[in-house]
Amino acid sequence: MAQKRKKATRTKKKTTKKNSKRSLTAADRKFFREALLLKRREIFQNVFEIEGEALKKSRLDATGDLSSMPIHMADIGTDNYEQEFALDLMDGERRILQEIDEALQRLEEGTYGICEGTGQPIPKARLKAQPWARYCVEYARMVEEGRAEGHL
Repeated sequence: MAQKRKKATRTKKKTTKKNSKRSLTAADRKFFREALLLKRREIFQNVFEIEGEALKKSRLDATGDLSSMPIHMADIGTDNYEQEFALDLMDGERRILQEIDEALQRLEEGTYGICEGTGQPIPKARLKAQPWARYCVEYARMVEEGRAEGHL
């Protein structure tokens, strides 16, 4: 009977040790918080620059033309394309901002670094590459392929 208890205790210790190795330390959480905040500032700056450059109010502001009419009809299409492209870029940046805000919230709640699909720890290498990741690579691939519930 005593041997069974020792074995159960040893198994429990190994499991606890393994889980503590995979969970984030206070230093890790600080590192990822700073990485998220840095990326957030960078994106805000990008959005500000996109608005400032691509979404000028008039052709005179955008190109320095003295005429408010384009020289050629194709210029209108180009201007419209550039404006739509800039709006799409800003939309993508805003989605990443939302993901970053949600990651910061997960840090506060203590669920950061845990895959929302599997409940398993997300590898630190993935978090370093994409600090706002909510899924491990395998589950994210399943979501992309439509084999699992979630949003990317």
